[in-house]
Amino acid sequence: MTDAPAIRDAATVVLVRGGPAAPEVLMGQRGAGAAFMPSKFVFPGGAVDAGDAAVPLAAPLPAACAARLGPAPDRLAAAAIRELWEETGLMLGAPGPWPDPPAGWEGFAARGLRPAARGLRFVFRAITPPGRTRRFDARFFLTRAEDVAGDAADLSGASDELQHLQWVPLAEARRFDLPFITAIVLAEVGEILRSPAPPGPVPFFDNAGAVPAFRRIG
Repeated sequence: MTDAPAIRDAATVVLVRGGPAAPEVLMGQRGAGAAFMPSKFVFPGGAVDAGDAAVPLAAPLPAACAARLGPAPDRLAAAAIRELWEETGLMLGAPGPWPDPPAGWEGFAARGLRPAARGLRFVFRAITPPGRTRRFDARFFLTRAEDVAGDAADLSGASDELQHLQWVPLAEARRFDLPFITAIVLAEVGEILRSPAPPGPVPFFDNAGAVPAFRRIG
């Protein structure tokens, strides 16, 4: 009998462009051989690395979002920015010198950028249910393409971690093969874009225990 997988912290970026009438969201397809959610269309994101806690942000998270995230919110923001960059080549950054960047962040520093979290909005949290090969405590951040340093349409720097990376009209995103939670997040994002308002309580699908629970943070 194998031990149940530990629940790892994770961060995901829902990057949106376009106006409220016809917004688009950046998505890609996980490989067929991926250990977690193979062949599913998802947002850029992944597990938090130990080094994310040491990344200095040029601009912090909005205070309301940081408070809802709990301890070490900057670590989650840094992970979200890193995952977006690694998978898509897009950088959420602000100009500034970074003479001694942590390992793996040299590309940011070479562009004269430091990671900036001011455009991130914490909009959803979900813990993977038991019985999966990998489990994550994922925080979803919504941000606009205007917060990207450079051209958000230029995906030439993307890695091969996500295939068929593309801007998808939000109204058509459900035609793809989506994980359940991705479909739920898309619906939540649609509501936010239709009715912009100050951040309210964040939906939380809590599967940490034996009994699933739906909560709201804040």
